[in-house]
Amino acid sequence: QTSLSIWGWGSLGLVLFLVTFGPFAIFYFAFYILCFVVGGFVVTLLFGKSNSEKYLEQCEHSFLPCMSVGIPKCTEEMKREARPIKIDRRVTGANIIDEPLQQVVQFSLRDYVQYWYYTLSDDESFLLEIRQALQYALVQFSARSKETDWQPYFTTRLVDDFGTHLRVFRKAQQRIAEKGDQMKDQAEELVDTFFEVEVEMEKEVCRDLVCTSPKDEEGFLRDLCEVLLYILLPPGDFQNKIMRYFVREILSQGILLPLINQLSDPDYINQYVIWMIRDSNCNYEAFMNIIKLSDNIGELEAVKDKASEELQYLRSLDTAGDDINTIKNQINSLLYVIKVCDSRIQRLQSGKEIDTVKLAANFGKLCTVPLDHILVDNVALQFFMDYMQQTGGQAHLFFWMTVEGYRVTAQQQLEVLQSRQKDGKHQTNQTKGLLRAAAFGVYEQYLSEKASPRVNIDDNLVAKLAETLNHEDPTPEIFDDIQRKVYELMLRDERFYPSFKQNALYVRMLAELDMLKDPSFRGLDDGEGESFNGSPTGSINLSLDDLSNVPSDETVQFHAYISDTGVCNDHGKTYALYAITVHWRSPNSEETWNTYRRYSDFHDFHMRITEQFENLANILKLPGKKTFNNMDREFLEKRKKDLNAYLQLLLNPEVMKASPALAHYVYDFLENKPYSKGKGDFARKMDTFVNPLRNSMRNVSNAVKSLPDSLAEGMTKMSDNVGKMSERLGQDIKQSFFKVPPLIQKPYSDPEHCRVAATIDDNVDDNIPLRVMLLLMDEVFDLKERNQWLRRNIKNLLQQLIRATYGDTINRKIVDHVDWMTSPEQVADAVKRFRDAFWPNGILAETVPRRDKAIRMRTRVAGKTKLLEVMPDELKHIIGAETTRKGILRVFEMFQHAQLNKRMVYVFLERFLETLFPQNKFHELFNKLHSRSKQMQRYKQRLHSTQAPSLQKSLLVSHIRL
Repeated sequence: QTSLSIWGWGSLGLVLFLVTFGPFAIFYFAFYILCFVVGGFVVTLLFGKSNSEKYLEQCEHSFLPCMSVGIPKCTEEMKREARPIKIDRRVTGANIIDEPLQQVVQFSLRDYVQYWYYTLSDDESFLLEIRQALQYALVQFSARSKETDWQPYFTTRLVDDFGTHLRVFRKAQQRIAEKGDQMKDQAEELVDTFFEVEVEMEKEVCRDLVCTSPKDEEGFLRDLCEVLLYILLPPGDFQNKIMRYFVREILSQGILLPLINQLSDPDYINQYVIWMIRDSNCNYEAFMNIIKLSDNIGELEAVKDKASEELQYLRSLDTAGDDINTIKNQINSLLYVIKVCDSRIQRLQSGKEIDTVKLAANFGKLCTVPLDHILVDNVALQFFMDYMQQTGGQAHLFFWMTVEGYRVTAQQQLEVLQSRQKDGKHQTNQTKGLLRAAAFGVYEQYLSEKASPRVNIDDNLVAKLAETLNHEDPTPEIFDDIQRKVYELMLRDERFYPSFKQNALYVRMLAELDMLKDPSFRGLDDGEGESFNGSPTGSINLSLDDLSNVPSDETVQFHAYISDTGVCNDHGKTYALYAITVHWRSPNSEETWNTYRRYSDFHDFHMRITEQFENLANILKLPGKKTFNNMDREFLEKRKKDLNAYLQLLLNPEVMKASPALAHYVYDFLENKPYSKGKGDFARKMDTFVNPLRNSMRNVSNAVKSLPDSLAEGMTKMSDNVGKMSERLGQDIKQSFFKVPPLIQKPYSDPEHCRVAATIDDNVDDNIPLRVMLLLMDEVFDLKERNQWLRRNIKNLLQQLIRATYGDTINRKIVDHVDWMTSPEQVADAVKRFRDAFWPNGILAETVPRRDKAIRMRTRVAGKTKLLEVMPDELKHIIGAETTRKGILRVFEMFQHAQLNKRMVYVFLERFLETLFPQNKFHELFNKLHSRSKQMQRYKQRLHSTQAPSLQKSLLVSHIRL
């Protein structure tokens, strides 16, 4: 009811409103209400805004009064000059190191940060934080360095890494040579092959990306520097990313990267090599040999262009009198150099290279080395030993060598026994018992029915020897009859020495002995082809055509006499010079020339021919030396007369006919060119003392080291040194030639695919210099490819040399030297050199422009020439001239590739950090940083593909067994 009344009254009111005001009244009413609301809102807004502003002004004056004193005071303090900041300049605790080190830090901040930072802000706090961070890192680095033992790094790891690098390079060269195809870019192919071999050898890491990609190299250095900052900086400073990034960029891009690029530059290395041996004068003969051996067309063209430039200059000179002869000689020399370069370039472009083994087709022109000379020469003996192994006659050779060792050792022990008997000491029975045991050891090893292999000799002699051993005391000469028969067998039997002279090993032996001389070498002026020199001292790799052009002894005639003599002064050194006029006559031509020789040249030549032709030693007598007043005119005239008599006797037709190969040596000595000495200065000076002992000492050295184990054990008590050498070499001989398996089989691992540290002998590991020298000789001259006899011989020679030079305190001296190298004085000197190199006179060094290619190529030629020039002749006599030359040039060639040099620098840096921070697992870190290597990924794929079949096979076998 209530709701109905509400709706009723409401309807009535609406009807009355419409009747009274009309239907449009409702719209007017709504409009009036809207205007009222809008008007009220506008009035409220205007009034509230003005009141709010007044209220805020009142609040500001009452609650936030103006600081009329503080702000001007702060502004005034900011305008004042900055007070000097005190920095603790102590870093290492040694003032001589801290001073240059602080300068390096100051220069780094000045040239890499301050020059742009001051354009943004004058606040010094940021620079101060960077400097303090750098100094703190240096303090921590210095503390770690003092706690580190650097002796293993310098004496072991550094040498091992260099040897491994050289081994990888050598195997990469061998792999490219095996391919045999002409590659478009051999340098790039060599780099790729190098890193393939590296990953095969390292197995865990390959540095190809770091060394070949600049972007990856920069990223590697950034990551490495950030890790170092994490180790060296306090946690708070390391968390400051802005400062950490600045320090990282300064270290990686401002210091490490330029330093590594400079150390890896081949041109820088070549200049450094030349500077290191700057005191050595370049020899004309060595220079021409390098030109003839060069396989780089760029080098040849650079030398040719320079020679042409000098030739034009000399032809433009206006000279007269004596100078014109000098100019003509220089012009002829330059023309000769140009022709040699042209001939070599044509041969390289045509791809026609000469191989020494091709000489085996024409042995009638080669020198003959007597068997007795081969048996006492270390280099020749190894080739004869290899040949005897091929023909199955190694037992005869080793028997001869063992008897030599027995005889010498027995003589020594009997002499010791006699001296002891004179002193009243009696050990006769013991010594004779040892001699008997040693003699029986030789008999059982080579002559008994059980010997394998057995020396085939007259049974009557063997039976007579057995009876003597059973009933008489052994003497040093007990084996002489059988040894003499064995020697005659090796000399006469067509299977041995006669066939050896027709084998390629004989040619290689002549090359190593530097005896492949070209007697018809008269230059290129006559239009003939080039004679290619194959060794630093003049051995020639002749082609068959070259050998056929050698004139026979019946058609060539020499006439020579000393026409004049004089005294020369060269760089303060005074010596006599003899002018020799030579007449050379052949059926087709006749020539006359003058050549100049010193007395030392005559002496060297005399030593060479008397060693080669024993019959000349009794015929030719060289005038003796004179120490004082040897420049007097009267003495020079007398020596001139004596040398003339020497020459006339040497050129006597009967003498030349008795020794057909002598003509080759005579022509080489009388040729118009600088004489290349075959003997070192020390060897010539000591010849009168050493020559009588040389053969006997070689017999002792070679034979004693060849004793078998059974004989070595008996001789150990007689002579400790001889016994040790004999036992070791006996094992080498057995394993290398007789193929006796060891009692305990070791796990097989190819030493050529391992790091050099894993293959070094345990018995040399405690002798630091011997270990270093043997390791370097192994890798530089590839001695592991030769038989173990030569390597053991060289090892014992090095041992004797080290003991004779330094005694038993050599390790202590080396440790002292390492301590000296890491002393404050030497470290300060290194820091100063670094400072002066990067900031000469306190100014940042500008980037050195890259030198012209021709200049860099000529620098390479000069570097190789100097390296070959400083190599001692005694080294060639130990391992061979050809091996020495190839080893030295291999090392030089290794440094001619910037990517490979970077690899070596980074390896040294990694080992340095591993030694400095042994507890931080840098080895694992470097493996991760290099894990993106493409070569490493391909190696893992190949390894997985090769291991998968064997794994499946093993699983199948296991399944079948189950």
